[in-house]
Amino acid sequence: MASGENRAYVLQLARRFTGSSRPFLCEKGLSVTQGAFESCTSVSARASTARWKRTDRFAGCSCKRRKFSAPEQKSMCHFPQRSSVWPFPKLCSIPWRFYHTSTALMCSCSKTVSDEKYQDPFQLGRKDLKNLYEDIKKELLVSTAELREMCEYYFDGKGKAFRPMIVVLMARACNIHHSNSREVQASQRSVAIIAEMIHTASLVHDDVIDDANSRRGKMTVNQIWGERKAVLAGDFILSAASLALARIGNTTIISVLTQVIEDLVRGEFLQLGSKENENERFAHYLEKTFKKTASLIANSCKAVSILGCPDPKVHEIAYQYGKNVGIAFQLIDDVLDFTSCADHLGKPAAADLKLGLATGPVLFACRQFPEMNAMIMRRFSKPGDVERARKYVLQSDGVQQTTYLAQRYCHEATREISKLRPSPEREALIQLTEMVLMRDK
Repeated sequence: MASGENRAYVLQLARRFTGSSRPFLCEKGLSVTQGAFESCTSVSARASTARWKRTDRFAGCSCKRRKFSAPEQKSMCHFPQRSSVWPFPKLCSIPWRFYHTSTALMCSCSKTVSDEKYQDPFQLGRKDLKNLYEDIKKELLVSTAELREMCEYYFDGKGKAFRPMIVVLMARACNIHHSNSREVQASQRSVAIIAEMIHTASLVHDDVIDDANSRRGKMTVNQIWGERKAVLAGDFILSAASLALARIGNTTIISVLTQVIEDLVRGEFLQLGSKENENERFAHYLEKTFKKTASLIANSCKAVSILGCPDPKVHEIAYQYGKNVGIAFQLIDDVLDFTSCADHLGKPAAADLKLGLATGPVLFACRQFPEMNAMIMRRFSKPGDVERARKYVLQSDGVQQTTYLAQRYCHEATREISKLRPSPEREALIQLTEMVLMRDK
């Protein structure tokens, strides 16, 4: 494929998954190369500390933290060039040092979060998320003690409520943008509750499909009560979420959020299949990632923006922010499957490989180790496939390239949310993109 055709294909993919060609371009229109980053001037005040937090995941297990020495960093700077048909920019042209700092590097026309403007998203969202899980349990009106226990099993209040937190922050940011009101409407908070219920129902069903035995550091519903009852519990949580959605009384919101459920099902079917043509696999992977993970965040953000502001441009900003953060979140999740300990993850390491899934690190790695293509097609089913594939991924630049791709999606999310009127909530949503990249579990 000629360079011009390759560039056109890259832009086509970018538009398909982000609605813009810019995830792979700098604000000034330069391609993502060293030159593009040299044209960027704004550097976050926290770059020096964030740099080493991100480095940990490249050192193997995140529980064994260490800094790379200068000789080690130098040895990592060379990445073999990939084929020109690879449907993404030549990320290997980025020097190694940019893998550690590029999330803090923006073009001068973009906004970054300074120490003075630093806002902890969880602190800002705490007020609106108070009693979140108690309110969810009130929605699960069921008389059968066993079914109630199953439905409430994951709503134990020990999670970070990542999705509801994004939703309430987006609600406030849109309300401030439109009417300078910092109050979250009751209907907007209901969307946050519904988003968490849909997400949890999908986890229950995923654990059945994957025959998983651990989730968030404890046994799964299907392991305790059995697969049949687990499926019914997931269905019941979805039905309760649907009733809560109907009570909002807005047909547009109902349409937006029911799209999430359709996407979850389509995404699961995409995950069950694979592409024989290796050049189509990454597009397949990104589409699956959007439908299974990012659609919920994107459409929930869009829903609260509709409730808080009549401007369609704001609705699109909220949607694009949620979509890009959601994709980045899953890309980092796929990286952690190779670099973090099982104790840290709350689930077994290399779980995706054991399920036969070729995620971002694997797809990048197979460009350097073509023998992985056969393993991908047989879904790592032969004895020794999982161990060999994991070894190839860690020997390749697959982890680094996937992390860098997540950085580009977070950069696009920041660019989108920066279009809203300045507010503490907007700055917290920008800060959230860095937290997505730096998480280790």
